[in-house]
Amino acid sequence: MKEMLLSLTILCLSFTQVFSQSAKEYYNSGCLNIEHNDYPSAIKDFNKAIEINPQYTEAYYNRGTIKYSIHDYRGAILDFTKVIEINPHFKDSYLNRGTAKCSLQDYGGAIMDYNKAIEIDPNEGDAYYGRGISKDSLQDYRGAIQDFTKTMEINPKDSEACLNRGVAKFFLLDYKGAVIDYNKAIEINPNYGDAYYSRGEAKYVLQDGKGAIMDFNKAIEINPQFAKAFWDRGVAKYSLGDKNGACLDWSKAGELGLMTAYDLIRKYCK
Repeated sequence: MKEMLLSLTILCLSFTQVFSQSAKEYYNSGCLNIEHNDYPSAIKDFNKAIEINPQYTEAYYNRGTIKYSIHDYRGAILDFTKVIEINPHFKDSYLNRGTAKCSLQDYGGAIMDYNKAIEIDPNEGDAYYGRGISKDSLQDYRGAIQDFTKTMEINPKDSEACLNRGVAKFFLLDYKGAVIDYNKAIEINPNYGDAYYSRGEAKYVLQDGKGAIMDFNKAIEINPQFAKAFWDRGVAKYSLGDKNGACLDWSKAGELGLMTAYDLIRKYCK
């Protein structure tokens, strides 16, 4: 999902509300600690600002964003919920609470929050993207495609939305349509290893084994630790009669932690 600290930094820079001087000082200190990646100190500062002013929405919001970044998703949800209680029109709190719910696999709850963010701002591309991810996770692939398409209408250079639309098409067995989306994602970002990998999967299903291997090669070139790319490249090589090459790839996949590769080695590499 999209990086939430970007919106947090904007809040720090755009703070204009006037509170008691001490609350503001703690808030500003929290923002400074964020800039230095000192999240524990930042949380303490925002705690103090909230203690002094319990209606300090920006302090709750920033604290929630930090909690999300350190994987305290439940704590983040509580803070974003508090922001919404104080200001029901705070779009980014719905957006980020949805992202935290998605991280907890509460996809239905996430969709409700993304819906609200879209209601407030119908041109919020990240909300359509997050809702698409949630729908995809619920196997609503057609709904996901609609949301990723809307994301790309708002931001035509969103390679992640393009990739994920391709993945949804893949699950609907539209392999050629998936390849078209993967092509576009690679056009936008020529170093997008996941897009090469996904295109390789689709090409293999379309019986283009050599093309699949070329894409897996590129994915591995971009990310030499891409265990699944080694695994799938081995499968493609084996299907083309390159047993030795397949076994070497499966061995590498196993070394990188994909233990199921050793099952293939035992079965096919004797």
